[in-house]
Amino acid sequence: MASPGEDSEREPLLGDYPSGSREWDIIETEEHYKSRWRSIRILYLTMFLSSVGFSIVIMSIWPYLQKIDQTADASFLGWVIASFSIGQMVASPIFGLWSNHRPRKEPLVISIFISVAANCLYAYVHVPASHNKYYMLAARGLVGFGAGNVAVVRSYIAGATSLQERTSSMANTSTCQALGFILGPVFQTCFALIGEKGVTWDMIKLQIDMYTAPALLNAFVGVLNIILIITMLREHRVDDSGRQCKNINFEEARIDEVQDSQGNIDQVAVVATNVLFFVILFIFALFETILAPLTMDMYAWTQEQAVLYNGIILAALGVEAVVIFMGVKLLSKKIGERAILLGGLIVVWVGFFILLPWGSQFPKIQWEDLHNNSIPDTTFGEIMIGFWKSAREYHNERPVGCPVEQAWCLYTPVIHLAQFFTSAVLVGIGYPACNVMSYTLYSKILGPKPQGVYMGWLTASGSGARILGPVFISHVYTYLGPRWAFSLVCVIVLLTITLLGAVYKRLIAFSVRCGRIQE
Repeated sequence: MASPGEDSEREPLLGDYPSGSREWDIIETEEHYKSRWRSIRILYLTMFLSSVGFSIVIMSIWPYLQKIDQTADASFLGWVIASFSIGQMVASPIFGLWSNHRPRKEPLVISIFISVAANCLYAYVHVPASHNKYYMLAARGLVGFGAGNVAVVRSYIAGATSLQERTSSMANTSTCQALGFILGPVFQTCFALIGEKGVTWDMIKLQIDMYTAPALLNAFVGVLNIILIITMLREHRVDDSGRQCKNINFEEARIDEVQDSQGNIDQVAVVATNVLFFVILFIFALFETILAPLTMDMYAWTQEQAVLYNGIILAALGVEAVVIFMGVKLLSKKIGERAILLGGLIVVWVGFFILLPWGSQFPKIQWEDLHNNSIPDTTFGEIMIGFWKSAREYHNERPVGCPVEQAWCLYTPVIHLAQFFTSAVLVGIGYPACNVMSYTLYSKILGPKPQGVYMGWLTASGSGARILGPVFISHVYTYLGPRWAFSLVCVIVLLTITLLGAVYKRLIAFSVRCGRIQE
C-alpha cells in the first residue's frame, strides 16, 4: 500500500483548476517536477564551482605572481585580486540580458567555457618571455567574467520556483556559494603537497605545480559542468503560485501570459534592494579585509599567527554562515523575509558597535624601523600581501605591534579579544541572513517577468561592493584608525536600516502587490 507521501507525489502538484483559466490549466506533473528540481540542483553545482573558482587560488596568487614576474609589486597585486570582481561586474548584466531573450543554456555554457579557457591561461602565464603579470591579470579578469553567470543562475532559480519554494532555494544557492568559498582554500592546501617544482610536460609546455594545479582542476570540473548543463538542464518556468508556464524569454507564449507577466515592477523597491545588497556585501568585504591588519596591530600577532588564526576565524564564519542559511529557511516561514533582513542588519550594527575601542589600555607600539612621522600610503595590495608572506621571512626580523607611523596607535585604546570575537560572531550571523534575504526579496519583487538583466545589475552591485569595501577600509583604517573606521561603518549600517524602514512596506512579492495571491 502506498504511503500518503508517495500518493501526493503521483498526483498533479497543483490540484484541480477550472479549465480554460490561462496557464492555470497547465498542471505540473511528477515528471516535470523532477526535471525542474534536477535542473535547479545542477545550477547549485554551478554556483559552487563559481565560488571555488575565486577562492581556490586566492592564497597562492602572491607567490605565483612573484615567481612569474619579478616586476610585480603590491599595487599590481591589488589589481589582480580586484580583476575578478571587475570582470564579474561587467559580465553580469550582459549574461543577464542574454538569458532574457535566449535559452539559459547558451549564456551558461559560454560563460563556463570562458572560465575554463581563463583557468588554462592562468596555468600558462609563466610561458611568455615578458609581461607575465599582465597575462595573470587577464586570466583572473576572464575567470571573473565567466563568473558573471551567477546572474543567470539566480534568474533561472527565481523563475523556476514558486514563492513558497523561493526562500529555501535561494538559501540553498547561498549555501553552495559559501561552501565554495570555504572549500576552495582547502583544495589549495592539498595541492601545496605537489610543491613549487611539480611535474612538467615539455611537449605542451604544461607545468603542474602547487600554483597551476588548482586552476587546471577548475578547468576540468568546468568541462564536466558544461556537459551536465548541455545534457540535463531543461528550461522551466512557474508562476508565483507554482503553476507551470511557458518560457516567455524565448518560447512563443500566449498573449495573455505575456501581458500577465508584463505588469509594472516597483522600481523604487528594485533600486532600494540593490542599495541594500551593495551595503551588505560592502560591509562583509571590508570586514574580511581588515582582519589581518587589525589583529596584528591590536594583539601584536606575527604574520604567521595572523594567517593561521584569521584563517581559522574565516573558516568558522563560513561554517556559521551555512548554519544560518539553513536556519533562515525555517524562520522565514514564520516571520517573513523582511523581518529577517531587518534583524540581520541590526545584528551587524551591534557587531561593529561592539568593535569600537573603549577603555584605557593601549596596544603595544611598534617602534622599530621608524624613519619619520609620516603616515604610509598603504595600498590594498600591500595589506593583502600579509596573507602570503612566509613566516620565515619575518621571524625575528619584523617587529610586531601597532606601527607608530600610524599616529592613532598612540591614543586609541586596544580592542579586547572578547570584543573582537563577539563582533565576529555577530557579523557572521547578520551577514548571511541579510545576503540571502536581500536577493530572495529582490526575485519576488520582480515577479514573473524574465529577471536576467535585473539579476545582472544586482550581481554587478555586489561585485562593485567587493571592490570598494577593501579600498574604503584600508585607507580609513590606516589614516584615522579603528575608532573612525568602525564608527563610519556603524553610520552606514544605520542609514541602511533607515532606508529599509522607509521602503519596508514596498518590499513585497509582485503577485501580492497586484492582488493575485495573499501574502
